[in-house]
Amino acid sequence: MTVIIPRNLWIKAGIVMVVLMVLRTPMANRRDSPSKCRTFKGTCYFTNGTQRVRLMARQIYNKEEILCFDSDVGVFVAVTEQRMSSAKSWNAQKDLLAEYQAHTSSFTVQQRVEPIVTISPARKKPPQFADLLSDKYYPQQVKVRWFQNKEEETSGVVSTPLIQNGDWTYQILVMLEVIPQHGDVYTSHVAHPSLQSPITVEWWALSESAQNKMLNGIGSLVLELIFLGLGLSVHFCNKKGKSPLEKMASLLSGL
Repeated sequence: MTVIIPRNLWIKAGIVMVVLMVLRTPMANRRDSPSKCRTFKGTCYFTNGTQRVRLMARQIYNKEEILCFDSDVGVFVAVTEQRMSSAKSWNAQKDLLAEYQAHTSSFTVQQRVEPIVTISPARKKPPQFADLLSDKYYPQQVKVRWFQNKEEETSGVVSTPLIQNGDWTYQILVMLEVIPQHGDVYTSHVAHPSLQSPITVEWWALSESAQNKMLNGIGSLVLELIFLGLGLSVHFCNKKGKSPLEKMASLLSGL
């Protein structure tokens, strides 16, 4: 197989080769390094997700670390004995310490995203499970409580581990085992730092007898609609004066 490369690509490749050859020469690598070089390096360390942030702001002079601001301590710490006086002088400037400390709290830790709460039944036959999904919230602290007829339920509550969505938000699934009776009302409370008051969602579970009644009602309604359609078909056929065979054919074609 032959690969044909356009001429302009060969020209570009030649230019790149020339540049690489020049850079490899001793003259190209020679640089006059400054006699005095001061560097600042800031690093953030996160613990427990983003709930705890530690800022380490390092002052580096001629590739040697001399001072470091540690947000956990709140002051500058001298790395070498020669910089003890510098650290003491900087720590005496309260406005400077406050400015460095403010860099720690200005991160996205202060962001708040309200949770999306949905409730759905997990199975139809008793014992039933009511699934509460709290999704897309930040930060990760969330408290979910279940109530039956305004009384808190603690037994029969199962929770999944905290799940990260990959976009800095979280979700959690909290399941409640229920044996519903007629008139039972289940309420969930979801508390989160983004909310001024907990989100409250009510769910009415259907008992087995109530489910059977509902299914019987739906079946009766479907049968009534079928008989109504047959009655209307017979009525219109009688108006048109069709024979019994024609009426039967019309009814069968309509089914």
